[in-house]
Amino acid sequence: MSRVFRIELRRSAAPGSALILLVAGALLLFLVDRPAFTTGWIQLAMTQRLYLAVLWPLALAAGAWQARREHRSNVAELFASTPRPRVQRTVPTLGAMALAVVAGYLAMGLAGAGWIAGTARYLPASVFAVVAVGLLALVAAVWLGLAAGRLLPSPATAPALGIAGLGLLLLIPSATRPHGWLALVFSPIYEMNLPDAYTTVPGPASVAQAIWLAALAITAVLLFASGGWRLRVAALLPVVLGAALAIAVMPRDNRYVIDAVDPVARELVCVPGDPRVCVSRVHSGLLAEVAAPAREALTVLARLPSPPTQVHEDTATYLPAVHPPWHDHVVLLRVEAGPDGHLADRGGVVAAVVAGAFASRGDCDHFAQPDERFAAAYWLLGRQPAEPGDAQRLWQDLQQKPDAEARVVALRRAALSCTVQDGQLTR
Repeated sequence: MSRVFRIELRRSAAPGSALILLVAGALLLFLVDRPAFTTGWIQLAMTQRLYLAVLWPLALAAGAWQARREHRSNVAELFASTPRPRVQRTVPTLGAMALAVVAGYLAMGLAGAGWIAGTARYLPASVFAVVAVGLLALVAAVWLGLAAGRLLPSPATAPALGIAGLGLLLLIPSATRPHGWLALVFSPIYEMNLPDAYTTVPGPASVAQAIWLAALAITAVLLFASGGWRLRVAALLPVVLGAALAIAVMPRDNRYVIDAVDPVARELVCVPGDPRVCVSRVHSGLLAEVAAPAREALTVLARLPSPPTQVHEDTATYLPAVHPPWHDHVVLLRVEAGPDGHLADRGGVVAAVVAGAFASRGDCDHFAQPDERFAAAYWLLGRQPAEPGDAQRLWQDLQQKPDAEARVVALRRAALSCTVQDGQLTR
């Protein structure tokens, strides 16, 4: 059996399938919106799952192409005359094609992992579940392609199946609307787009998807190995039972993944020593890049009465709306990874922290606008805002005021007490 399996690996469509998935997946990762995965490991795993929109149809087509081999070679009658049962003869082909798509998908992941390995520190268990479901989706696809290619051994089967697979993935959300949770059961790409820093995929979602895809894979194997219509009809039973069980397991919450937040990813990790600078656990690989400019900014802010003494990452989320605790002595800073996995705006951290000292808590009705905050920040920094606009105009007006320092101090106090008035900085 092992010898036959090695022959299948060399002479079947398996090597080409693995290479196609690797190349297509890597191109998608690096040429389509790279910041979507540079934050961390769960973002990479979810981005890979999103690109199953392309890889899943390719796996379907690869399986159908491989299944025509016996038909092209006219050896079906010869194989049928051998004493070995058909199920046993199909195992090497099933194994080789499954190994091919698994290798291609994992190699795609390794390409992305190499890009972010220097800055990605937080590796939650959900990453492995998300990757496992992606692998299972591709195995089910290539086996379903084998079954379809054997039942319909036409040169048109592979391209038609690929197009149909793409159309199916794109139609599932609209076909199940308004029940978004139902789309999450049957589509491995649903709600995997543009994951933010604190996103996670809850365990029940991965379990339900795994059940459905495993049932689909079993049905595909039975169809590929079947020798008559009775077994082909019976092959539908696993997919029906799997769908029912997956639906029962999946929670009935629309936007189940989009609204999911990983609380561990939001936990703060701080640099040793004072003043205290902290970022979220998912951004802990960027802490060294944030610490030095943040401390420089705190030195600038020391001119203010009762100045802030700490900088924490702003871990607020908007879906759902969750804000970090507010403390007057803490400046909140948004931290984002750039396309290279490092801090997106390394040169703007000082100004962002100083401007953050004039921010208000999330429930304020009267707060300073961004242009006012940055005008005050650049006044403290002693330089003009680099970008022309309202902040630069306000900074120039502030420069003409003899009581500019008092105005900046008043803006800080008003921001903390939620009493900022329109035009307070320069009127």
